Amino acid sequence: MDNNNFNNGQNNFNNGQNFQQNFQQGFNNFTQLNDPSIANSTSSWDGGVLETLVAMIVSSLIVTFTCGIATPWAICYMIGFIISHVTIDGRRLTFDGTGAQLFGNWIKWFVLIVITCGIYSFWVIPKVYNWIAKHTHFNN
Repeated sequence: MDNNNFNNGQNNFNNGQNFQQNFQQGFNNFTQLNDPSIANSTSSWDGGVLETLVAMIVSSLIVTFTCGIATPWAICYMIGFIISHVTIDGRRLTFDGTGAQLFGNWIKWFVLIVITCGIYSFWVIPKVYNWIAKHTHFNN
């Protein structure tokens, strides 16, 4: 074995270590927040275990007893419950979406999922998240 090849391999290994160190240092610098208003922000969720369990059971019962037809209302109930317990920088969030608003989209999405043999379902979840985000606001 040629000694030069061995040294080149060793240098490549050292370069790999340097790359990892540089990458980690750059990542740490990137993730540090320079804006004090963001760095000192506090977020919290003040829901309890029992009330969360009740909300989950109610949502499940809504879906079960309506054979899935009222799923948009169950989603809105659960999201409304979760969002109503979130506080960001002392400001409470609110959710103003309703099952009736979501129901129209739900039917459209269901038809597209059936037509595309399930392929469109990959696009539905991000659309639901987007719809939730559009209906989430600060309370004050």
